Amino acid sequence: MREESPSLQGSPLPIRAELRRKEKYQYKQSITNMGNPKAFLTIHRQEAGYRPVHERIDDFSEVEQTLNSSDRRTQASRCMDCGVPFCQAGMMIGGMASGCPLHNLVPETNDLVFTGNWKQAFLRLNKTHSFPEFTSRVCPALCEAACTCNLNGEPVSTKENERAIIETAYAEGWVVPQPPKVRTGKTIAVIGSGPSGLAAAQQLNRRGHNVTVFERSDRIGGLLRYGIPNMKLEKSVIDRRLKLMEAEGVKFVTNTNVGVDITAEELLKKFDRVILCCGASNPRDIKVPGRDARGIYFAVDFLKKVTKTLLDSDFTKAPYEEARGKHVLVIGGGDTGNDCVGTSIRLGAKSVIQLEMMPKPPVERTPSNPWPQWPRVLKTDYGQEEAIAVFGHDPRVYQTTVTEFIKDKNGNVCQAKLTKLKSEKDPKTGRMMMVPVEGTEEVIPVDVVLIAAGFLGSEKYVTDAFKVAINGRTNVDTKPDQYQTSVDKVFTAGDMHRGQSLVVWAIREGREAAKAVDESLMGYSYL
Repeated sequence: MREESPSLQGSPLPIRAELRRKEKYQYKQSITNMGNPKAFLTIHRQEAGYRPVHERIDDFSEVEQTLNSSDRRTQASRCMDCGVPFCQAGMMIGGMASGCPLHNLVPETNDLVFTGNWKQAFLRLNKTHSFPEFTSRVCPALCEAACTCNLNGEPVSTKENERAIIETAYAEGWVVPQPPKVRTGKTIAVIGSGPSGLAAAQQLNRRGHNVTVFERSDRIGGLLRYGIPNMKLEKSVIDRRLKLMEAEGVKFVTNTNVGVDITAEELLKKFDRVILCCGASNPRDIKVPGRDARGIYFAVDFLKKVTKTLLDSDFTKAPYEEARGKHVLVIGGGDTGNDCVGTSIRLGAKSVIQLEMMPKPPVERTPSNPWPQWPRVLKTDYGQEEAIAVFGHDPRVYQTTVTEFIKDKNGNVCQAKLTKLKSEKDPKTGRMMMVPVEGTEEVIPVDVVLIAAGFLGSEKYVTDAFKVAINGRTNVDTKPDQYQTSVDKVFTAGDMHRGQSLVVWAIREGREAAKAVDESLMGYSYL
């Protein structure tokens, strides 16, 4: 918080309020007075883009490139400093978030990049964000979708600007440990080390509480570590942040499965509060004949095995035997499905097909999907782009599903029966649903099947261990916009609370849950 200027001290309250208002206005003008108000009209959007396909498919390094600082500042100048900045609103419109759920101060940081005030840009970003190095790599950029420039043109490259800010801050040594000056003596256990768990731990530790994070895997990071491939988020980026958190005083415990290796009762006896941040880690299955064939995996297990092999060998080995020379079928059209496509290509797959039950999205917004709603349009991600370059066609097949897996004599999957789908209204519920189209069946060769059909919610053994109430979607139940569960002293956050979602939402939930926990412990909170 800025110190009050000497001119305000000792003034009557009404005068102080007016002077403070003017000072705040002058301060805002000093940092957001856009130096090039017509840049959005004269400067076209420029993206750093991905590395060339035939270069990047030979390694597991990050695919995204970066612009130089001069070009980045030019891109930042396109921000209009809108009177109503939807980019930072984070409100729900049409069932989807419009703008950043963290309410990052987007116009301010964009202008600070444009003027070259990188440290001030970092300080402003750091006010609302725990881990910009993560979201600037993996977030679908809700801020850009809600950018006013996106109404009749191309949005400001806010996501890449954010990455430039945080990476500059690391390079300049501005990102340093922030241990609390005073400890409260209160103890908190965070179960799960994904983005929500890490965000909650960071905030509560900086508040002065003693925080211990429990993770059932061998490494900290949860979804960030094993659910997102190295090509999108290099694991050294996670390790860099974890070192800072350890230096601040957060304790990490790995290879400990809460509910199995340690009971809920033990934790509640040892800690003043517990936060469940275990994610929506119950994958949706495909229940068709032949599902028991060997060679069929959940996407999360496949991606974890690849990343773990790379990390265990210090990137000298990859599990090429999983896909080399094989026909790979990916079921699911989302981000995880795309990650499976890109990973399979790197492992030497002979062919890759990605099934999507829904119709192919339009290339541009439809009248029923106006700005600033999230644009429900066709997106070709890095994995699909690579498949097009390697195999000569888009791997995605729309309005299609699997009806049966066929095994060979050894019990391995060797074929899959597919059928086309069409949209029809359910006469009982009135809802539109996808139904099979007779006469469209076909059989394709398949050696590996990766199920990336989403997640159904939290895992039962964890919710049972803590005896917390769950809702109809098997997410941990709380009152609206609250994080206290049905069990005293137990809170929840992230995908385990809201269902499968984005990293940026998980971080927001972790930060808000931290505030709720702090209030329950101290009676107030300034988090």
